Amino acid sequence: MDSAIEKHCSELVARERSGHTALTERNVLYVWGGYVSIADDEVFLPNDEIWLYDLERGVWEMCRMSGEVPPPMSGTCGCSLNGDMYIFGGCDDNGQTNQLYCVNLLDGKYTWRKINHKSGSPPSPRDKLSCWVFNGRLIYFGGYGHKQLDDINNNRSFLMDEVSWVDDIYWGWNNEVHMFDPTSASWSEPHTSGCAPDPRAAHASVTLCHKGYVCGGRIRETRTSDLYCLDLESWT
Repeated sequence: MDSAIEKHCSELVARERSGHTALTERNVLYVWGGYVSIADDEVFLPNDEIWLYDLERGVWEMCRMSGEVPPPMSGTCGCSLNGDMYIFGGCDDNGQTNQLYCVNLLDGKYTWRKINHKSGSPPSPRDKLSCWVFNGRLIYFGGYGHKQLDDINNNRSFLMDEVSWVDDIYWGWNNEVHMFDPTSASWSEPHTSGCAPDPRAAHASVTLCHKGYVCGGRIRETRTSDLYCLDLESWT
């Protein structure tokens, strides 16, 4: 990067935001989406731009995006796999979604593509979920969203929000585990055992070796600080 461009980039700073996606790839922090509070309104930030922060030089850069661009939203779950950023779920102007999108972070083009699965069933629409990346697969946990009454299997996996329902559609928190294989474009729902976390959203997660950890989150009006671990090989 020449000195003139670097000087211009050094004057740029990503706008303050909440509910955005942020991840690192090759010593660069990528930031997409989210919203900003203006007076009493929550305004989504532009969906056709991605912010890059060089962790070595301490410089911001904004790049335009094209392709099948996701709608402006917050609460998406983002992760990085083989140089691609995947985002799943989130909340836009129409509510929660269960769409999956992907963009290459390394080719400099930032062209989005919407992923259509070939087999299995995607999770129900949700936001504020988390993800583990393991063995080339994306493993999603929890979140807040809605289901049809007929799809609510039991209260152990879906905790209804008693003040949010319309006809036979109910909102609530879940503790489901869903897995997406990008190679086969297939969804599956592994059978897990052991003491599962309570349904929750807005929690943190991390993958360490073959284990996925979950910490904290919101369960109804309660904020929790508990810690759980799932073996991503044995599903216990």
